[in-house]
Amino acid sequence: MCADDSPGGYPPAVLHDAEPTIQIELEPVDSVVVTTLMDNVTDIFMPDQGPARRAGPAGGSRLAAVMAGGQAPDALIAEHGFSVLVTVAKAGREHRFLFDAGTSPDGVVDNMRRLDIDPGSIEAIVCSHGHFDHTTGLDGLIRVLGRTSMPVLIHPHFWRRRRITLPGREPLEIPTTSRQALTGAGFDIIEEQQPSFLFERSVLVTGEVPRTTGYEPGFPPQQAWLGGSWQADPLVLDDQALIINVKGKGLVVITGCGHAGVVNIASYARRLTGSQPLYALLGGFHLNGPLFEPLIPRVLDDLAAMNPGVLVPAHCTGWRAQHAMSARFPAAYTPNTVGTSFHL
Repeated sequence: MCADDSPGGYPPAVLHDAEPTIQIELEPVDSVVVTTLMDNVTDIFMPDQGPARRAGPAGGSRLAAVMAGGQAPDALIAEHGFSVLVTVAKAGREHRFLFDAGTSPDGVVDNMRRLDIDPGSIEAIVCSHGHFDHTTGLDGLIRVLGRTSMPVLIHPHFWRRRRITLPGREPLEIPTTSRQALTGAGFDIIEEQQPSFLFERSVLVTGEVPRTTGYEPGFPPQQAWLGGSWQADPLVLDDQALIINVKGKGLVVITGCGHAGVVNIASYARRLTGSQPLYALLGGFHLNGPLFEPLIPRVLDDLAAMNPGVLVPAHCTGWRAQHAMSARFPAAYTPNTVGTSFHL
């Protein structure tokens, strides 16, 4: 059942029945580096920790008339958005791709410049879903790269026109990414609902994630413009994640917002790959605010059963969930900041 054809009200959280283990031959890679280009937090004093290597203070400077000497540090910028650069190494070769692009047109490309990362080294883009805080930065990337045939992997619902409905407030429409703008830039748009591979089976894009926990609700305030009217669209079926199998360690799973539910996503990653161990889980887990904070204890119990070695909650996870995870998983928990590179 899809959100389009659900009878009135919100559809139930369970979208699919539990599925048997599926064996997809995801080729192990030698290593993965995940560099945070955009997140909600920047902190120049955050120390290195485990696999996390921090960017530290800004090396460059920018004009600032109010400062003696007219210069200020060209510091990394944080915003309510998410973007990571993923570099996979296998058999002496490296591939580099972008997962999400942040909230502002230039935030990600400016942070790439500050981190001395060449946008021309990106071979593909994967968008976790269609919300603007994960896609707007494509604007700046287009202006930097010019016309390019780079593949952009999305779910078919990515283009949906959507709005948020909150009690006591007028509905607020969410900006929608323009299909014409992306195709006009020359991007090769690949719409796929099912799992798909990148780089010779080195990276697996989940496609649509089955909702099997029964308690992870998606995004209940969301509606979509469907068939000429606003209809409930809480499941955010375009929400997809990345899976990489690191040789001798296990799965690295990267989420955007985690609208599908971080437990659903991690469980699905393991089912897709024949129950490989969960090594690292990074990204937005969407546990912020009164709708989602009551889920935190159950989410943590289910994550504990999968025993991740590295846990990096980011973006929309929320401070209460962050604190709970740091207490529950003191060895695995690693706070994220813009500019951090995770060597996995």
